[in-house]
Amino acid sequence: MLHSRIQASSTLRTKDWYRSATRWTQLTLAEDDPVRFDPAFWIETFKRTQSNAVCLSAGGYIAYYPSEIPLHYVSRFIGDGDPFGALVEGARGLDMHVMARVDPHAIHQDAADAHPEWIAVDAKGRPRRHWAYPDVWVTCAYSGYNHVFMPKIVQEITARYDIDAIFANRWQGHGVCYCDSCRLSFRKETGHELPLTTSVEDPAWLAWTGWRRGVLSRLVVEWDEIMKAIKPHTSFIPNMGSVSLTEFDLGMIERYCPFLCIDDQGRRGTEPVWMAGRNGKRIRGAFPERPTVLITSIGPEEEHRWKDSVTTGPEMRAWIDNGTTQGLLPWFTKFNGVVPDTRWIEPVSQSFALHAALEPVASRMRPTAEIAILDPATTLRHHGLDTRKSAEADDFGVYMALFEARLPFEMISDQRMTAAELDRFRVVILANAACLGDDQVRLLEDYVARGGSVVAAFESGTRTPDNQPRAELALGPLLGVRRTQTTRGPVKNTYVAINGSHLISAGFEGAARIIGGTHLMAVEPVGEGVETPFLYVPDFPDLPMEEVYPREAPRGAAVVARTHPGGGRTVFIPWNIGAIFWEVLAADHGRLIANAVRWALGKRCDVEVEVEAMLDIAVREEADGLLVLLHNLTNPMMMKGPIRHAYPVGPQTLSVAVPEGRHVAEVRALVGGQALEAVPEGGRVRIEVPGFRELEAVHLTWA
Repeated sequence: MLHSRIQASSTLRTKDWYRSATRWTQLTLAEDDPVRFDPAFWIETFKRTQSNAVCLSAGGYIAYYPSEIPLHYVSRFIGDGDPFGALVEGARGLDMHVMARVDPHAIHQDAADAHPEWIAVDAKGRPRRHWAYPDVWVTCAYSGYNHVFMPKIVQEITARYDIDAIFANRWQGHGVCYCDSCRLSFRKETGHELPLTTSVEDPAWLAWTGWRRGVLSRLVVEWDEIMKAIKPHTSFIPNMGSVSLTEFDLGMIERYCPFLCIDDQGRRGTEPVWMAGRNGKRIRGAFPERPTVLITSIGPEEEHRWKDSVTTGPEMRAWIDNGTTQGLLPWFTKFNGVVPDTRWIEPVSQSFALHAALEPVASRMRPTAEIAILDPATTLRHHGLDTRKSAEADDFGVYMALFEARLPFEMISDQRMTAAELDRFRVVILANAACLGDDQVRLLEDYVARGGSVVAAFESGTRTPDNQPRAELALGPLLGVRRTQTTRGPVKNTYVAINGSHLISAGFEGAARIIGGTHLMAVEPVGEGVETPFLYVPDFPDLPMEEVYPREAPRGAAVVARTHPGGGRTVFIPWNIGAIFWEVLAADHGRLIANAVRWALGKRCDVEVEVEAMLDIAVREEADGLLVLLHNLTNPMMMKGPIRHAYPVGPQTLSVAVPEGRHVAEVRALVGGQALEAVPEGGRVRIEVPGFRELEAVHLTWA
């Protein structure tokens, strides 16, 4: 703890305070905690977990300090005490950074009686009772409650307490509010009535997403300016979650959010562990230099909301460690200051200790990869919460395929697409980036002309940035195709046939065809350098069983590969291969995606791992070295938690390309603590890595 305290104290109460806030404890108090919880226990937990920053419940829905603001509800258990102030003092005594948490999403009856205009209204004109606790009311996030009342609370907390920031949870509202204020404001600014659907085809819905973005962006600015007027080093930190890049303008985030928080606290339902790290890659794709924390709950994150509970230690560790692997800073959150179940303390402490051990090396390096998935933020921002997951299915499927193939990769936001950003990678993948602007299309064309490669699938480039359908496929000239029929589906019992010998169709020995997609686009090849490694098998019935046979020979391009004069390569798969792989997990689809990427890469990957295991791989580099992080996800519960036990992976072989003019001076396993041998092998080195249980980091130093 001494090192992290010294490190934190060097930036205490400065504008750069957040740079040394690298391990977080969040304590979210229950109303009766002031008379039930033990502050000394929590101070000791800060030390035990090597936390150097803390987020503490302060006010909003309930104040845990003696607030003097009328209608700001103060915990009825507070008495003469100040639990928030006591925790702030204890944390500052450890030279920790301190952030106050506020939650403005609900109000009590007295505030509702005094200001009924603060209450959110549903589509039928009814004021909204809280869905989980009907004694209170849901607030309208776009009303005077957030723009007049909450600023007073922000001002009071900032002036009275020794804090670095205020963190707001559930501040963005809960869907469309139909109160009179929202109706009038929305109509005045957009000319539309408030939407009754969340369909991306509804102009009113698309207008509402933009209107909401503007209102909330102004709110961030207002709260931040209030704090800085009192304490210039402080910041307002809105809890945006992993979808912040689609909900808010990047310019606002860049100016007002010194670091970002990912509030995806664990797995829900069927979800792979790598979702934790994916969020980090996504944020990094838009803000490569911005610190990002991953909030992890100590309880299960299922829809049944067992918030005051404890999941298994291996599940907690897997989520936190995957974030660490992909460059996220760990943050754990505990609901309720009373601790009836202490089983979370040791696994959290172990994962935080692992982060602390890797931090001196990993923090000075930057993530690197030859392959990137384009994050289609322009497409996704048109979707609401009820459709966003399905809209991301293609990206999830491509992510899963690259993970299974052990191909290191990063992500790049389509909102940050520049020539310089594209040139960081040899291959850029568009899993289903439907909405692309003409300028983005030109950037991709120029990138390929310079020697870069693009793998695109399904409806990429079929719509404009404002979600209007294009008459022609925007990427068609680049990919060497012309669309002959728009997407049809869902269809059943579809197949694609292998057409000749090609690296993209390698590994399917014994098969003349593999299963196809459920949504298909028809294209024909055009231009020079075009090949079709797979063809569509024309539809045939799936019942009666006696009729299940093809009537016609394969025809129509199902995969189009093109070699360009400048050395770049493109691949187009005109069907929903990513989404159907994510749904069905057919191994052939994963192989096809990986084959397409490897062919587009046109060479051996710079970092390869030879082992039969499920490893999430991250690569970081600096001028004099490389760090390869290997997170072991080989587990029967990898796709559906909670994990019961971490199963060790055996020894594996790591093959790394050595930069021209350099050689390996030293290789160390940072977690295992031992020196490793690097055997030269034709411009590469071969390293035998001992087996490990959770995570290993292999550090190569160049000379």
